[in-house]
Amino acid sequence: MESFETGIKDFWAKLNELLNVVIFDIKGSDFTLLTLLFIIISSILLVFLSKRLSKLLVKRVLNRYIKDTGVSDSIGTIFRYSIIVIGFITIFQSAGFDLSTLGLLAGALGVGIGFGLQNVTNNFISGIIILFERPIKVGDRIEVGDINGDVYSISMRSTTVITNDNISVIVPNSEFINSQVINWSHNDRRVRFKFPLGVSYNEDPERVRNLVLEVLHEHPGVLDEPKPDLWFEGYGDSSLDFNLAVWTSDYIQRPGVFKSELYYAIFKKFGEHNIEIPFPQRDLHLKSGWKEKMES
Repeated sequence: MESFETGIKDFWAKLNELLNVVIFDIKGSDFTLLTLLFIIISSILLVFLSKRLSKLLVKRVLNRYIKDTGVSDSIGTIFRYSIIVIGFITIFQSAGFDLSTLGLLAGALGVGIGFGLQNVTNNFISGIIILFERPIKVGDRIEVGDINGDVYSISMRSTTVITNDNISVIVPNSEFINSQVINWSHNDRRVRFKFPLGVSYNEDPERVRNLVLEVLHEHPGVLDEPKPDLWFEGYGDSSLDFNLAVWTSDYIQRPGVFKSELYYAIFKKFGEHNIEIPFPQRDLHLKSGWKEKMES
């Protein structure tokens, strides 16, 4: 029994000696294996708790008083990162580090950011600007560069956009600050589309307008307010040119489908009322003098 107790004491003594082995010294602060374990375990707990607390804040508090879920999510994200920053400062101070001695390291890190991490820093700051200014929010229909889709999530470094083909595109946040962004649903979900339409010169424009308006009023995706209309654009080479002006809130993500459905319905309506849809025509006039010259 005594030998077992002695073995246990020897084990703990060796373990304590191992854990207190100094890895390196930072101006009087000993960095040991025990310090390393303390920092690792505390950091994991900090990240886990910050995530849980931010979710509780959003679901139990913010969502009750703030109708816009994007705003509450942004506040929750900022709250989480604030906890992480304060937590890391507390962890290092508790580990016995004098953070004022890290000025040299901070300066070196600043130089590194200036030369090698410019894009990361730019995207991070852009993410903060997006969270506060709210030029885009989750659920918005946007166009940035060649990308067209719905905003799925906004993080501190990048934004995820889902295209109509269900492809996730990860866009750096700086693109939304430094580039032109088209937000189809920034104010509300109503947007107006304009689709070209042409009919033969033999048709009565007023009759064409009435038939097209019948189609627009019958389509469930066309809003009654603002009212749809058919604009007479001008006289083309082979047709009378019109423009469908229709408002919708259901087809923001599918303008191509919306256009196709309207064209199918209009084609059917025109067929029922014998409205002629033109095709390109060219008239050739041969002068007699030119013909005689060719024969000679």
